[in-house]
Amino acid sequence: MIASAPDLFRLVAVPVFAWAAYRDVRTRRVPNRVWPPLYLLGAALLLWDVAARWPLAGVGGDLFLTRIAVSLLVVAPLGYAFWYVGGFGGADAKALIALALLFPTYPSYYLPIAWLPAFPAVRTYVGVFSLTVLTNAVILGALYPVGLGAYNAARGRFSAAMFLAKRVPIGRLPHLHGRLFETRAGFTRRGLDLDALRMYLRWRGLRLTDVRADPDRFRDPASVGETHDPTDGGTHVGPATDGGESVGEDLEDAAAEWEAGRAAESKAAPTADPWAAERFLAEIEGSAYGTDPEALREGLETVAARETVWVSPGMPFVVPLFVGLVLGLTYGDLLFALLRAVGAA
Repeated sequence: MIASAPDLFRLVAVPVFAWAAYRDVRTRRVPNRVWPPLYLLGAALLLWDVAARWPLAGVGGDLFLTRIAVSLLVVAPLGYAFWYVGGFGGADAKALIALALLFPTYPSYYLPIAWLPAFPAVRTYVGVFSLTVLTNAVILGALYPVGLGAYNAARGRFSAAMFLAKRVPIGRLPHLHGRLFETRAGFTRRGLDLDALRMYLRWRGLRLTDVRADPDRFRDPASVGETHDPTDGGTHVGPATDGGESVGEDLEDAAAEWEAGRAAESKAAPTADPWAAERFLAEIEGSAYGTDPEALREGLETVAARETVWVSPGMPFVVPLFVGLVLGLTYGDLLFALLRAVGAA
């Protein structure tokens, strides 16, 4: 491959983004330590490019500086802005900032095959490569609901939710990431986050099967015994929330004590704070992914009553960013190609 030294070093981003995308799909967690080395590399390569082009004179120099300004002052802040309004996760925003530093302008790669064009093949007039990766990612992300709908249709699951969620057995929830897309009353886009569900179960030292076997007991806040570290709700950390042993007190002894207490209090006032939801959210450090007590209670009631449930799996934006980067480095800009195909560019 023939390319400038800075452009060859920029290819380091491809395997890093591949690993980050894989990790985000599996665990919804990308370690913060991934991004600072990319920031430093991007800054160093940008200085290298500036030194190689110095003095930045004429139209070429002005275009070069303008493209850098668009990448650093428009694309990079978009990552922070999308995170601030809740449209991005933290890793998504950091990944976009890394791209803005690494790829402010179009790289060029040539293979030693005479009939092949230079890569990327489709270039925009704007010439800001990080913007190309972003628009590629947005287009690819927009195709995700189509794929989800096809997945559900192939299994005969036709529903108003089929383009936004998939139906899964309750027993799989401890191993999945996403959000409940339904309550007992119907579909909702504000259902319980499955990471928050795992946090709650770990805090109480329970398995999901325990809750489903005796929801009346665990609905009573008096049934909360010793509490535990809720972790961050990830599937890759902390004790299992289904299968294996419960992580809290011995359930049979606790159940006997609870039954005795309930018999003595049979004429008491209605239970306050069902499921101890308010206590859980008050005791944990930070928040449970924006979950409020009512959402937690409704989610617990839903998973206790259903055998299957609609879950919105979501798609970490790092994934379409990675695919958009690979497409950008090879094919180029998808949006510009579409606009050119219809005569709009």
